[in-house]
Amino acid sequence: MSAGLPEVARIVDDALHAYADDAAAVEVLESFRARLREPLRLAVAGIVKAGKSTLLNALIGERIAPTDAGECTRTITWYRYGSTARVDLRLHDGRRISRPVRRHEGRLVLDMGGFTAEEVSWIDVAWPSESLRSTVLIDTPGIASLTVENSARSTDFFIPKDTPTAADAIIYLLRHVHAEDLKFLEAFRDTAAGESQTVNALAALSRADEIGSGRIDSLLSAAKIADRYRRDGELRALALDVVPVAGLLAEGGRTLRESEFIALRHIALMDRVARDKLLLTVDRFTRATDDTALSVEIRRGLLHRFGLFGVRLAAALIRGGATTSSALSDRLVQQSGLVEVQRFVEDQFRGRAFALKARGILHSVERLVRERPRPHTAGLLASIERLTAQSHDLRELSLLAELRTAPPELDADTLAEAERIVGGSGLAPVRRLGLGDDAAPPAQRERIDGLLARWHSLAESPLTDRHTADLCRGVVRSVEGAASDLLGPVTAGDADGGVDASDAVLSRGSA
Repeated sequence: MSAGLPEVARIVDDALHAYADDAAAVEVLESFRARLREPLRLAVAGIVKAGKSTLLNALIGERIAPTDAGECTRTITWYRYGSTARVDLRLHDGRRISRPVRRHEGRLVLDMGGFTAEEVSWIDVAWPSESLRSTVLIDTPGIASLTVENSARSTDFFIPKDTPTAADAIIYLLRHVHAEDLKFLEAFRDTAAGESQTVNALAALSRADEIGSGRIDSLLSAAKIADRYRRDGELRALALDVVPVAGLLAEGGRTLRESEFIALRHIALMDRVARDKLLLTVDRFTRATDDTALSVEIRRGLLHRFGLFGVRLAAALIRGGATTSSALSDRLVQQSGLVEVQRFVEDQFRGRAFALKARGILHSVERLVRERPRPHTAGLLASIERLTAQSHDLRELSLLAELRTAPPELDADTLAEAERIVGGSGLAPVRRLGLGDDAAPPAQRERIDGLLARWHSLAESPLTDRHTADLCRGVVRSVEGAASDLLGPVTAGDADGGVDASDAVLSRGSA
């Protein structure tokens, strides 16, 4: 448990005591207490047919999220770790209905037992997957769905009116940047932790393999488009990064079966002219032909699992040396963009799990107290204010949002440095400092001293306005924290005007 979580839990417990006679408040506060004990809650969102469930399967490493249209895809589904598999329906009337765990051709079948999406609040799936030990994954119906009800379910989940959103962070899948995407991301950002308090979304340019008509260089084209979106002013304020990902390729790679590898190897070893002819179009690939011994049924199965791009890429990778199913699986996953998504989630979301949870919970408790004050609740406000001031983890979320949404009057290079230092490019100390992983302690110390001197000078300059000076002091605390992590409390950070690293540890509070 993060060092700050016990203090947040104590604040929630004090609020429960103060509002013990208010059933609605108790229900919400109890959910906060449970949330603090859980791993990071990561939701996957996006417009209809963006590939949400496919990406979720790739993240889990098993085909358990339904990807075909059906009642279950119209509901919100939670996937969490369990020592044994379990599927429960949580109904709006409070009932919990257990459903049988059944798989068909490797895929989990979510049988709703005759209940409709309108009757089900959410589906709760426990699954013994190592990927779910550190993350609760949440699948949601499409935003801007053809049916108002489906869109409303996702909107109400991500942007509730009276409570913080249940998700700590999201991966938002988009095909192109539409006004609907920007509107949703802005609303989620402001609901997650109070207006403009943090940026906790990753934008994924989904179905990247379809860009460029499925050519073998489609992912390179997708990477260029993602880079352009990454620099887009509106999207920068709403998402920490934009990563291209081919969800079908990622899912296929992580769940590749030996029989599929054998079929793909057969295609790879075909005569080049015959292979190129077979892989020219979907129609030709699934047409009856004498050019291959693979049945039409097998080829249709490959197309369903990998797409034509995936079959082309797999054949090329096998010819390039992926001679086993495990080698091909690894290379498909690497090519798909999934590794970049996983690395981002680890660096940015899991590393900030305490702050992401605490920010929303503290904001909600504070709003409850201000809107419905009770005797002795003034102490709750004081505790929240004290913890927020002491925890630099919480302050960094606000700093990151300020740099993305309302940057101060600093030049572009200085702004980029500030964003990197407060963790915009990752939370590892060397990454914050702009150093390589192999940087020696003397180089680390030199960089720390230089950054402390530079940012102290900016903070204390008579030409710096108050807002920018406060931001600069926040950057200084982030440098001090990185110094403490790298060099320890005795030896780090004694530049002119700087704070000794032993003080830096205290200044980070609950961070």
